Amino acid sequence: MKLPDSLVDTLHAVFGKEGCSTNEAKRLAYAYDNSRRNALPDAVVFAQEHPQIESLVRVCREHRVPVVARGRGTNTTGATVPVDGGVVVSFERMNRIVRIDPENRYAIVEPGVLNGDLQIALRPHGFFWPPDPTSSPWCSIGGNLACNSAGPRTVKYGSPRENTLGLRAVAGTGEGFRCGTYTSKGATGYDLTRLLIGSEGTLALITEATLKLTPKPTGLRTLRATYRDVSSAAHAVARIMAQPVTPCALEFIDDVALKLARDHGGDSVPVAGAMLMIEVDGEPETLPSAVEAVSRAARGDGLDELRVAQTAEETQALWSARKALSPAQRTISPNKINEDVVVPVSRLPELVDGIRLLSKKHDVLIVTFGHAGNGNLHVNLLPRDEAERERAHVCLAEVFALVISLHGTLSGEHGIGLVKREFMPLALQPSTLNLMHNVKAAFDPDGILNPGKLLP
Repeated sequence: MKLPDSLVDTLHAVFGKEGCSTNEAKRLAYAYDNSRRNALPDAVVFAQEHPQIESLVRVCREHRVPVVARGRGTNTTGATVPVDGGVVVSFERMNRIVRIDPENRYAIVEPGVLNGDLQIALRPHGFFWPPDPTSSPWCSIGGNLACNSAGPRTVKYGSPRENTLGLRAVAGTGEGFRCGTYTSKGATGYDLTRLLIGSEGTLALITEATLKLTPKPTGLRTLRATYRDVSSAAHAVARIMAQPVTPCALEFIDDVALKLARDHGGDSVPVAGAMLMIEVDGEPETLPSAVEAVSRAARGDGLDELRVAQTAEETQALWSARKALSPAQRTISPNKINEDVVVPVSRLPELVDGIRLLSKKHDVLIVTFGHAGNGNLHVNLLPRDEAERERAHVCLAEVFALVISLHGTLSGEHGIGLVKREFMPLALQPSTLNLMHNVKAAFDPDGILNPGKLLP
């Protein structure tokens, strides 16, 4: 659509000449995300302060023009693709760390701050923010909050929902508000903070976050366990998570993934039926007993080898298989379908076995790895031609059905976006979806915030 001249004039007035663009080349750069889907917005604006967002939403609501929030575009579900055109608001220039308060264990940041930059800034204070997606060097805090993106450390320290105290945001009415607390406890009304986290910009645009910080442990030990087959490894995960010492990372890699990584990364990647990467953190004097407790649980039927790294170089070598996976998959399939399903940890063996059967049934290569300590596996379908792509989409529907049958859910950290919208009725009852639509209407009565995402 062509935006009304009065709207464009207002955008230029609010964001300035350098903060608003209707140039096609600039709009193309904000038309896609890591899902490889794209749709051209009608304008792009670059926010620098909260009042600008209030003005933007008010004027877009007046003209019924969509507003799509965007961090750094690392999302894999199409959540930031402006499918109905409108205005993309980039938060990349709204990237200030407002305050670090070690005494009260929180940091106040703007949404454009990169996850990795925040971790570096917290290091001298002896703290970290637990969410650590693989894309942490270039993904933004706002994007982490929008999709509840987490990473390996979630198994011990929780996701953004457990590590965010409060938010400042702007609803679809153009009204700014603050929710949450500056304290670690609070029981004052509805928990709008946790509601907004994971809502993918469909309820409000986050302009500031108060993040709960965690003291950084001084010791870390890395273990690698290889198994005869994927079922043995999956059962080991259940044993590890059933004993008192919680690892700070527990990653699962299946045999197909290991073969790919070995082809790409060389002999440092072991030959095995499956592998677990395990990390345990804490104070140095407590680590030996923690390592022993986790090692006991890792041992069992099907274990081939259990190695404990003694040096930083050994740790890096043990992680080599996991690091080689992404480039290895890209060499096989540029049309990779990357899903992140979750099941209760005790059901992981059934999920892993079920995925293997579906891979054979549909003759589609599937690579499975991920954050097994949470029951969160990345299921990567790797179609190599058009026929395989068609089979892969049929297979994906059956993967989701399997996950739901195991009392699991569609996403652990990637979100729903465009890709999984059609499967939401599989995961949620009609009455639940109806309540979600009502919540959406309360925050965004005219439906201008990121339309076409998350809710079917």
